[in-house]
Amino acid sequence: MLIHPWDAPTDDAEWQDWLAGHDFGQLAVNGPPGSPPLVQPLHFAYDRARREAVTHLARPNPIWRALEAAPTVLLSVVDDYVFIPGPWQAAEEEPPEHGVPTSFYAAVQLTCTAHIVDDPQEKAALLARQMGHFQPEGGSAPVTADGPPYGRQLPGIRGLRLEVTDVRAKFKYAGKRSETVQRRISERLAERAAPRDAQARTHQLRRLTAGSG
Repeated sequence: MLIHPWDAPTDDAEWQDWLAGHDFGQLAVNGPPGSPPLVQPLHFAYDRARREAVTHLARPNPIWRALEAAPTVLLSVVDDYVFIPGPWQAAEEEPPEHGVPTSFYAAVQLTCTAHIVDDPQEKAALLARQMGHFQPEGGSAPVTADGPPYGRQLPGIRGLRLEVTDVRAKFKYAGKRSETVQRRISERLAERAAPRDAQARTHQLRRLTAGSG
């Protein structure tokens, strides 16, 4: 992922706060020689303090053999993406039809070392962490290695701890454009009000304010 200086996070808190609100992504794992990478969509729970994400998958998933052979993986999360028409981006001195269309988006890529979890007690603890993240209101039976209903289902899955070793983040929201152009884009996003336009506009104005401050 190419990250220009104007698209880089202002600080670690920017990508950390954004990732805190996102828990679904794609896990990319190197495939066998001559084969493409394996890409697995999945829910995950990211622990900022521990610098790791936890998840689980069905035991028959073909990704396990690839993980055992090459535990360095990439967890990719992308959201708040919109299409920006060319006229919106035209410089002040240019006619609108000379503007170049582009995409806005936020993306975080976590390079991780994968640790497979097979011990029943450890799997139960991992699932409890996920349950606490996704279902904090409770309502389900406790996850234990030997109690119903989950104990008998644990052999059908494997747990996965993703130890984060590197982070690349990008917030592509017209950071290289003049303030006048950025304000114009912001107004057009508000007028269009399509899905994700409000989120993109929030990012753009926040970063514009941070840059001018």
